Amino acid sequence: MIIMRVRNLGILAHVDAGKTTLTERILYATGATHKRGEVHDGTTVTDFDPQERDRGITISAAAVTFEWDGDWINLIDTPGHVDFSDEVERSLRVLDGAVVVFDGVAGVEPQSESVWQAADRYGVPRIAFVNKLDRAGADLDAVLTSIRDRLGVTPLAVQLPIGREDGFEGVIDLVAMRELTWADGVLRTRPARSAQALTARTALEEAVAERHEGALRELGNVSDGTLRLALQELTHSGGIVVVLCGSAYRNKGIEPLLDAAVDYLSRPGPGGDASGDLAALVFKVQASRLGRLTYVRIYDGTVRKGDVVWDARGGRTERIARILRIQADRYTAVEQAEAGDIVALTGMKAATAGTTLCTREHPVLLEEPRTAEPLVSVAVEARSNTDVQRLSTVLAYLAEQDPSLVVRTDPETGQILLSGLGELHLEVAVEKVRTDSGLAVTVGRPQVSYRETIVRGVTGFVHRHVKQDGGAGQFAHVVLDVAPLPEGDFEFESAVTGGRVPREYVRAVEAGCREALGAGPVGGHRVTGLRVTLTDGATHSKDSSEMAFRAAGRFGLRAALQACEMVVLEPVAEVTVSAPEDALGAVLGDLAARHGQIINSSARTVTALVPLAELFGYATQLRSRTSGRGTFTSRAAGHRAAA
Repeated sequence: MIIMRVRNLGILAHVDAGKTTLTERILYATGATHKRGEVHDGTTVTDFDPQERDRGITISAAAVTFEWDGDWINLIDTPGHVDFSDEVERSLRVLDGAVVVFDGVAGVEPQSESVWQAADRYGVPRIAFVNKLDRAGADLDAVLTSIRDRLGVTPLAVQLPIGREDGFEGVIDLVAMRELTWADGVLRTRPARSAQALTARTALEEAVAERHEGALRELGNVSDGTLRLALQELTHSGGIVVVLCGSAYRNKGIEPLLDAAVDYLSRPGPGGDASGDLAALVFKVQASRLGRLTYVRIYDGTVRKGDVVWDARGGRTERIARILRIQADRYTAVEQAEAGDIVALTGMKAATAGTTLCTREHPVLLEEPRTAEPLVSVAVEARSNTDVQRLSTVLAYLAEQDPSLVVRTDPETGQILLSGLGELHLEVAVEKVRTDSGLAVTVGRPQVSYRETIVRGVTGFVHRHVKQDGGAGQFAHVVLDVAPLPEGDFEFESAVTGGRVPREYVRAVEAGCREALGAGPVGGHRVTGLRVTLTDGATHSKDSSEMAFRAAGRFGLRAALQACEMVVLEPVAEVTVSAPEDALGAVLGDLAARHGQIINSSARTVTALVPLAELFGYATQLRSRTSGRGTFTSRAAGHRAAA
C-alpha cells in the first residue's frame, strides 16, 4: 500500500478532558470502527490495557489510523495524567500537528499547560477543541480567556456554539458561514445568516487581517479560501491558535474538527523523501502478543520487510522481520512503509526509544525525545529468593519500554529501587510486574528524589592528581572555579590559555566533572545547578594522560564541592485543589501543614506549591477533609530548597 498523503497528528490534554472519547468518535466518524466505545464501559479502542480500562485513564500513548478527505492519518491518543507525561514527550517528537482538548467547564488545567509547553519545545502546530459544551457551567468565552491568560497565545474561535449546556445542538462555522447541528447522530447543515454569525465573522476577519497580509488586502470581503490559508499559516507560525468546539460524548463537532485538522495542521515536513536514504526514529517500544514492537517515524527513505538497517546510536545492525500498520492493539502487516509514515516493526533486538535507524553507508543521528528525570522511588522485592533474578529481568524490560522508569540497586542495602515520575506511575509499573509476569512482590513506601545545589561557590580551587605505583604514573593539575547556575543543570567551560592543558585533556576534565555530579557532599544526592570553569592546569611530559585528567576532574570537583556552601533541594508540585467554600479553610490548613506555599486562592479553588513527599496519600486525606467533595490536580514544578 503506497501512501501519498500522510498526516501524523496527536491528541493532547489534561486528564479527563475527553481525549479518548474524542478519539473514539473520530474513529466512528471516519468509518474505522462501527461502534462507539465508552471510557466508563472499558470498551474504547485506544485504552486497551486492562489497567487503563480498570482505572478509566490513558496510561500509554496509542496509535490508530484512518482515512479522511483523501488523507491517511496516523493519530496518537496520549495520556493526560502528569505521571505519564513522558509518553506525551515521545509522541510529540514525531508528530506533525496536534489537537489540544480543553474541558468546556474547567478551561486550561495544569497538565494542559504542561503539554502545551512540550508542544512548543518540539515546534508542533496546534488547534484547540473545547469539549463538553453540553455540561452545566460550560462557557466557550471563559475558556478562550483562560487560553489567552494561561498559555500566552491568541485564541481565534472559528465556531460559535448553538445552544448552551443541555440545549447545546451544534456550531456555527464562521469560515464556511454555515450552521451545523446534530440530531440522532445525523449532521444537518444550513447557511448561517444570523446577526450574531455575521458580527462574529467580521471580527474573525479583522483579527486575522491584523496578523496576515493576504487577509489584510481583502479586508471587507475576505474570501473563505484566503481565510483558511491565513489561518493555516498563522497556526504554523504559532501566533494564534484556531479554536473549535463541541461535545465528543454527544458526537457533536467531530466532522468539522477533522476538516480543520486537514485545513490547518501540517503534512510531514521537509526531508520526507521516499527515494532518499533511510532516516527513521524509534519513539516507543512495547511488548505485545506479537512480541517486541518497535514504533518508528520514517523521515526519509523507505523500509521494507526483511531489510537490514543500521542502529546509529548503538553501532549495530537490526533486521526488520515485519512491518505493521497500527490500530491500537491490532495490527495489519504491510510489505513496506515510506517517508512520513508511522509504523511498528518486529524483529528489532536492541533498538530503544531515541534510536535512529538508517543505512550503514549513510549514517545519520536524529534528535532524541527528551526523557524526564524520575522524582519518586520505591523498593521492590521478590517474595521468593528464587525470583530475585527474574524480577531484575522483568524490571529491566519495563524500563526499556518506558525510559522514564529507572531501575538501580541501592549499594548500601542491596535493594532493587524502581524510580518514576510519580506515585501512580510506580503503582502501575508494579501492577504490570505482578500481572504480566505472575511475580509476587512487596513494595516499600515511596521516597522522593532529592538534589543538591550550590548556594556559594569557590574560585581558584587547586587539585593535583598524582599516582605512582611502579609502572607508568598519573599526573594532572587542575584549577577550578565553581559557581551557582540559576537556570540549567550543569555547564563546563575552559578559560585556560597558552595550551597549558591540551584540548583532549580539557574534554577529559569535563567528563570527570560530570561523573562527580552523581553524589553530592551533603546527602549523596545528585548535584545540579552549577557552572565549572577550568581556569588553569599543568601537565607532565610522561605521566599525563586523558585518564589522569579525567580522575583529576572527578576528584577535584568532589573536593571543591566540599568547600562550597551547599543546600538540599526537594521536588515540588503545583497543586490545584477544588472544594466547596465551607471546606476551603480545612484545605488551606492542611496545605500549610504540608509546607505548601499558596500561590492564589478563590472562593472554591486553591493553588499551591507543595513538596512532592507531602502528597503521598493526599487524595484520601482530601476526601476525608471535604466529605468526599474535594478534588485536586498536580504537575511537577521543579525543585526548591528543602524545609
